[in-house]
Amino acid sequence: MFSRKAAGDGVPAGHAPTERQQTGQSGEDRALALLQGRGLKLLARNYRVAGGPSARGGEVDLILRDRDGTLVFVEVRVRAGREQGGAAASIGPAKRRRIVFAAQHYLLRWRGPWPPCRFDVVAIDAGELSWLPAAFDAG
Repeated sequence: MFSRKAAGDGVPAGHAPTERQQTGQSGEDRALALLQGRGLKLLARNYRVAGGPSARGGEVDLILRDRDGTLVFVEVRVRAGREQGGAAASIGPAKRRRIVFAAQHYLLRWRGPWPPCRFDVVAIDAGELSWLPAAFDAG
């Protein structure tokens, strides 16, 4: 039920990742470097869980721990431009539900009392990174 996606998941053996997959991976790499530079510590990357609010299950791009102990579930979005509101605006209610679902399952495996949590977004529009702490909540 739980998995951590390895680089290249979803790509058949012997096949190169698509341009879209490469762009997403590069965006996640850049977002991770930004967040680690701000003192956050990586706990998991591409955390996936099956089932949930849709047949697609849920996924969290990055799970980090902030200096104050807060667990930070991060969605990374990359867009070539800012059309239709840009990268951050592309995270609709269904996507938020899938992220929250995966976060809830991650917490089920947590040992000890649950720490404070938040949902951040790193939006990359036309190559420019924007970190949006507490971009949405679990409600």
